Amino acid sequence: MSSFSDYTENLVLNWLFTTNSATRPTSWYVGLFTAAPDDTGGGTEVSGNAYARKATGTMSVSGTSPTNCTNSAAIEFDAASGGNWGTITHVAIFDASTSGNMLGWASLTTSRTINDGDILRIPAGDLDITLT
Repeated sequence: MSSFSDYTENLVLNWLFTTNSATRPTSWYVGLFTAAPDDTGGGTEVSGNAYARKATGTMSVSGTSPTNCTNSAAIEFDAASGGNWGTITHVAIFDASTSGNMLGWASLTTSRTINDGDILRIPAGDLDITLT
């Protein structure tokens, strides 16, 4: 991930440096964007044409300096149906399949245009969240 959201930064800092408790998400979902979100949210998430966020499935954490979290299995979106999704430039991770809180976001290494009938797939090990 390129950046954690303000929501995630507040959650982590409150948990680490105060006596406040934090409720950890129990599921994580990948959302696709045609315009960049930022730390406060925003951006343009794909909508319509059979688009839905997809669960990340199992994530694994390894290494130190940097510590890396990555998807253990492929994440495959349903085929665009009834129209195009446009050019996907960014991804974000959310704590819910709809609405919810954006936890972090990043630009794709290579943008991908999704036309009617296309499927976007993130191979195992390609969704990386890194802390340095």
